[in-house]
Amino acid sequence: MKLIETATDFKQLNALALAYMGDAVLDMYIRYYLIAKGTVRPQRLHLEATRFVSAKAQAVVVRRLLEQEEFSEEEEAVFKRGRNAKSGSIPKNTDLNTYRYSTGFEALLGYLYVCDRQSRLDELVKKAVAIIEQESEDEKGAPR
Repeated sequence: MKLIETATDFKQLNALALAYMGDAVLDMYIRYYLIAKGTVRPQRLHLEATRFVSAKAQAVVVRRLLEQEEFSEEEEAVFKRGRNAKSGSIPKNTDLNTYRYSTGFEALLGYLYVCDRQSRLDELVKKAVAIIEQESEDEKGAPR
């Protein structure tokens, strides 16, 4: 959904602005996914969504996608711009490296969104969900 047409060159847009957009885009995808799965109680929605949108989860996803060479050169460049951007602060509950990787992933998602690359955005978010679901299954099966 775009309310106005823009003359902005998104390839030149500040990486943190792209990450800001990507954060909202990922949140929307995950909320839809959870509701479509039948998770409808607000408290449960919030807890489940956090599994997918936390900096830790996003860092796991992006590392896996990088290992699998899932990104094009252009996508990897956008990710690196986001990862290397200086934000001025990091959340209390994560380390700097995790935060930077998650910011890079959000920047990539934001970039795909503003460039109207919907099918690629869908593909990457589906892969992200699958990775996080698999991680959760692996954690459940691991001996304690």
